[in-house]
Amino acid sequence: QEPENSKASQFRLAAGRIPEVPFGLSTSPAVLSHYGVAANTVTLFRRVDNARRDLDMNSKDVDVEKITNFVRMNELRLVTEYNPVTAIGVMQSSLQLHLLLITDKMSPKHSERMLIYQAAAKQFKGKILFILVDSNLKSNEHTVSYFKLKKSQLPALAIFHTPDEERDVLTLDEVSVERVQDFCNNFMQ
Repeated sequence: QEPENSKASQFRLAAGRIPEVPFGLSTSPAVLSHYGVAANTVTLFRRVDNARRDLDMNSKDVDVEKITNFVRMNELRLVTEYNPVTAIGVMQSSLQLHLLLITDKMSPKHSERMLIYQAAAKQFKGKILFILVDSNLKSNEHTVSYFKLKKSQLPALAIFHTPDEERDVLTLDEVSVERVQDFCNNFMQ
């Protein structure tokens, strides 16, 4: 209720650290009521799965670092890059189907692949969580081996149904919107 207090200042500083995420600050009782938000709460609305996460700002130990970490851990984008920070948000997603593009981010074709993958992700928003897994990260080696893939077989798509751990893998020479769509539709059928 006090937009100039120290917690609001911490919030503004965190917002400045994450310019790619839209932030808003409201003291309006009507807005808080509409969203079911208590005063002094950071509420993160995830567009990709329509889930929401709340951080109680009344705790004395909440600072810029905690707010920034809360947003980083819980934000999910159209395509979320998998790493130790985003893993929590991915695991807590309400979406039960996860599609992973396992690829080398250092590849000259990476930018082109990402544009195609993002275009395909728009078609499945709210149905499938699209994830990018960089095969160069040591922390992702376990994910690559989980799908029984070798670096020589990449890039690859891997789809995973979380409740029953059913999965499928498609190695690719080239990523195309049609191949991604066909792979997803076939798995869902």
